[in-house]
Amino acid sequence: MRYAIEAEGLVKHYGETKALDGVDLGVPPGRLLGVLGPNGAGKTTAVRILATLLTPDAGRATVLGYDVRRQAHQVRSLIGLTGQYAAVDEMLTGVENLVMLGRLLGLSRAESRSRATALLERFDLADAAGRAAKTYSGGMRRRLDLAASLVGRPQVLFLDEPTTGLDPRSRTELWSVVRGLMADGVTVLLTTQYLEEADQLADDIVVFDHGKVIASGTSDELKATTGAQVLEVRPLDPEHLALVAKVVTDVIDETPEVAGGTVTAAVHDPAVIPAVVRHLDDLGIVASELTLRKSTLDEVFLALTGHRAEQATDEEEVPV
Repeated sequence: MRYAIEAEGLVKHYGETKALDGVDLGVPPGRLLGVLGPNGAGKTTAVRILATLLTPDAGRATVLGYDVRRQAHQVRSLIGLTGQYAAVDEMLTGVENLVMLGRLLGLSRAESRSRATALLERFDLADAAGRAAKTYSGGMRRRLDLAASLVGRPQVLFLDEPTTGLDPRSRTELWSVVRGLMADGVTVLLTTQYLEEADQLADDIVVFDHGKVIASGTSDELKATTGAQVLEVRPLDPEHLALVAKVVTDVIDETPEVAGGTVTAAVHDPAVIPAVVRHLDDLGIVASELTLRKSTLDEVFLALTGHRAEQATDEEEVPV
């Protein structure tokens, strides 16, 4: 298979810290790969190598067939990069930021202004085009930053935790923008700690932990790896919560999680549901909610690593 982004055996050390430990990646053209993992897992290091900002200690990587070490100039002419924090000049207006980038990329003044106008319109920033970027909201700055990464019409886009710090509405708006890019055929590599983000956007997902890829597949494939579904029981009377937990424990022979007025447990046999219902009925306990659902990506990550994706590891990635 031909890949737009391909990496084999990437290794990167920062002193004693092994940021990447033999990472393999492959992204077909026009698809979005979601890279999940906690802080310090190696996600940003991988993006920096693929974007030619870092040199790996071992391994190889190509973007659209060009080697990121030997042909860095060709790679840079074909990619866009949006990092975790907006990189726009806050003193310039929205249109000035994009025109400046266009000129730096070799576009004429007229071409730069035309491109800036089109992008500001596309990202719903036309009304704020003449305002200084420092007056923009967080969501507007992220959209301007993403627009800036598209001035050169990249065929491959790296999004490194682009929704960090955004409110839910701004995050949803940015998701819509990313979907539009995918519809245009842009290949995207998205790193994120938000599992819902990967679930919403990614064609394929890889999970990083301690510098290694520990799982890969589609969202549904990863959810199936746990081999379990999730039982949730919420009693109508909160005082019955401990009793419901005991019933579930007795039926599945494992201790469930009790939080937020709900008893939650992984189950491998759907037949436990009628057993739980019978026990609750015998005890006169009424359940306001009783569901059996697929595992979430967060639960998959917890099963794979022993901790949730939003939790930071002890070692953060070393900045460069």
